[in-house]
Amino acid sequence: MALIEWKQEFSVGIDDVDHEHQEMVALINELYGELKAGQASKEKVSGFLGEIHAKIAAHFALEEHIMQQARYDRAAGHKADHDLLLDDIGDIMERFEADRYFKYEDVLSEHLRDWFTVHFRTHDSRLHKMVSA
Repeated sequence: MALIEWKQEFSVGIDDVDHEHQEMVALINELYGELKAGQASKEKVSGFLGEIHAKIAAHFALEEHIMQQARYDRAAGHKADHDLLLDDIGDIMERFEADRYFKYEDVLSEHLRDWFTVHFRTHDSRLHKMVSA
C-alpha cells in the first residue's frame, strides 16, 4: 500500500511540475514501503530522507521560478508553504540522525501525505489556473 496515491486531481497541467510531483510521490512511497516492511537500515533511511529533501527543494525552486516569471499574486504564501515543508523534513532528518525514537511511518504519514495532498489541491491547483489563463 502506498502512502500517497497519485490522483489525476493532483495534476497541475505543467508537464515538468507534474513529472516532478510524481517522482517525489514515488520516492516517498518507496521509503514508506521499506519502513513498513522493516527493511530499511539507518543508512538507507538517512539516504532516502536526504534525497527527498533535495528533490523537494529543487522542485520548489522550479515552481518558485514559474511563479516569478508569471508574476503570480500569491507567490509569497505559496513559497511560505514550501518553506514549512522543508523545515518539517529538516526536523525529521535531525530527529532521525539524533536517534530520537518515533514512528517514522507515522511522521511521514502526518507530514508528507497530508501536506502534499492539500498543497496539490490548493496552492498548485491555483497556480496552474493562473499560469494557464
